[in-house]
Amino acid sequence: MNTTYIIIAIVIIIIAIFVVMYNKIISLKNAIANAFSDMDVQMKMRVDLVDNLVNTVKWYTGHEKSTLEELTKARTQWMSATALDEKAKADASLTGALKTLFATSENYPELKANTNFLQLQTELSDIENQIAGSRRYYNATIKEYNNAVMTFPNNIVAGVFGYKNETSYFTITESEKQAPKVQF
Repeated sequence: MNTTYIIIAIVIIIIAIFVVMYNKIISLKNAIANAFSDMDVQMKMRVDLVDNLVNTVKWYTGHEKSTLEELTKARTQWMSATALDEKAKADASLTGALKTLFATSENYPELKANTNFLQLQTELSDIENQIAGSRRYYNATIKEYNNAVMTFPNNIVAGVFGYKNETSYFTITESEKQAPKVQF
């Protein structure tokens, strides 16, 4: 009879451990979705800011239509993207277009002195910092999830329920790795 109680206790402990590991994996999977959503919100704020930036700049740079069209195209591409890889590609295009726009603005002293332009530039800089933080958090949640599904004994629970290593880290392109030229 004592042996039966011991076996039942061991089974209950194993089931409890199994449930705890499963819940941890689910929590981490949800954290990834939440981190992506946070990053997405920050990137959406930047995209919305781009529209205001284009409207401010086009008054000063009438003959720089290709730069503004590239920026608008990148914004539209980002708005229609749904998957992470699509958003990352559109984000890289948008970043490149913004770099071109700010480089072009150097040729327009009136624009550089415009209060709206300066405010938008400051807001954009703040949003870029928030996006960088969101990207770091997103990648950290993926790392934590991957550690959970790859380490023993969690890997057994993950394997039973089909949870696999997540590979969708948010990375930057080679052009984004180059420091932008800033002149004041």
